[in-house]
Amino acid sequence: MPESPYTCILWDVDGTIADASAGILPRLRKVFASYGLPDPAPESLVQWIGPPMFESFQLRAGMAAEQAQEAVIRYRDLAAADGYASSVTIYPGIAELLREIADAGIPQATASTKPENQVRAILEHHRLIDAFTAIAAARPGVIGQKDAKSDVVGWALERLAAAGVDTSSPVLIGDRHHDVDGAVEHGIPVIFAEWGFGEPGEAAGAIRSAHEPAELRAMLLG
Repeated sequence: MPESPYTCILWDVDGTIADASAGILPRLRKVFASYGLPDPAPESLVQWIGPPMFESFQLRAGMAAEQAQEAVIRYRDLAAADGYASSVTIYPGIAELLREIADAGIPQATASTKPENQVRAILEHHRLIDAFTAIAAARPGVIGQKDAKSDVVGWALERLAAAGVDTSSPVLIGDRHHDVDGAVEHGIPVIFAEWGFGEPGEAAGAIRSAHEPAELRAMLLG
């Protein structure tokens, strides 16, 4: 039986477990168009994947809070119409790794700023929901309040603990600096997933980086 240095494993979703860019990017273009805004540069669109949408509409589109909240609603309506698992793929090797970790008896949780109903839909569609002891993500009906990475990490730890999990030595797997920043508030180390959407420098603060899922497996299971 593989041995892990960690008592539980927390996972970011977008850019770490799943590639949802095929659906996210066209929806963003539609939202921009609905406000008469020019189509964003293709190279800038990946910067939207991972951070909370409410934050990105303000920082990247220059919207005031009220308009940003409305834009998130428009985006989520488009996602619901498309189907939350539509155009979402699981990175090669990740499904197998999630199942192997679960089979080894190591509890896992999501810690995503994606709305929880969307996270569940993706994991259920790809038959991965049973690999997780807890699902923690942004609250679906809440826009413009905190629900930052540090919040969902805290909820993941609380839900794991409530399930009787030893949370004394957790680790978070993520692909953006938001993951590193959110985890550090809880004293949790981060392994950076380089196959995601992070840009140069975003891994700063992570204890290690994994170039591919096979390398991550060695870090988690030995």
